[in-house]
Amino acid sequence: MRGILLLSALLLGACGNTTGADVLRVMVWPIPLPDSLFEASTALPEADWTTAGEAVQAEAALALTLGSRRGVATLVQAEGERRMWRTAGGVVVATEGPRIVATAGLREVVAATRFDGVDPLTRIGELGSTAVSGARVVDVMRSETDPSRMRFGLRLDCRVSVAPAEVEDTLLVRETCRGAATFTNRFWADARSYAVFRSEQWVGEGLPPLVVEVLGPPAAPPDIMPLPR
Repeated sequence: MRGILLLSALLLGACGNTTGADVLRVMVWPIPLPDSLFEASTALPEADWTTAGEAVQAEAALALTLGSRRGVATLVQAEGERRMWRTAGGVVVATEGPRIVATAGLREVVAATRFDGVDPLTRIGELGSTAVSGARVVDVMRSETDPSRMRFGLRLDCRVSVAPAEVEDTLLVRETCRGAATFTNRFWADARSYAVFRSEQWVGEGLPPLVVEVLGPPAAPPDIMPLPR
């Protein structure tokens, strides 16, 4: 078992032809991209999210929002379905499917995620309104890496269910977790491909949910490097 689980894919599956529902999704969940990309605040001073005026590249990217801070994270590493995304200022998220499994550059970071069995989010098409159990163990730490502030083996017992969202052809997956922390994650997925295009996820105690939105196609930039084994 790897000490730190890095990366996995936030895949945007083929969504077919554009429909009125697709346009409505954009209206309901707009992705704000101001000219001076992404406002920095002093709430979380460990890392600037982007440099002023940074241009968004036409490649795989995620729009990240944490409270008042926003940034674009581009794909920097991949191995199979695992992905690592990084903003220009050094905020990093590692994903596995639609789930964030590790972070860096925040006041508190998720250092590792380990699952008991199969992550229900990898089987959205098989879920229904009846909640399905899923458990995982996470390691968290302060960004200063002070050993006294590291917490290992925090167990989260979760219930996952899916239902139609208010927007046509969209599913809303809810994950309610208890145990070492209590929170609810939400994932919006295309009802035809089950590809998650937006999520709100827990990334540590004392932090607001991290909102993740898919901006580009799941293609790696040319300078991508494989992960060390």
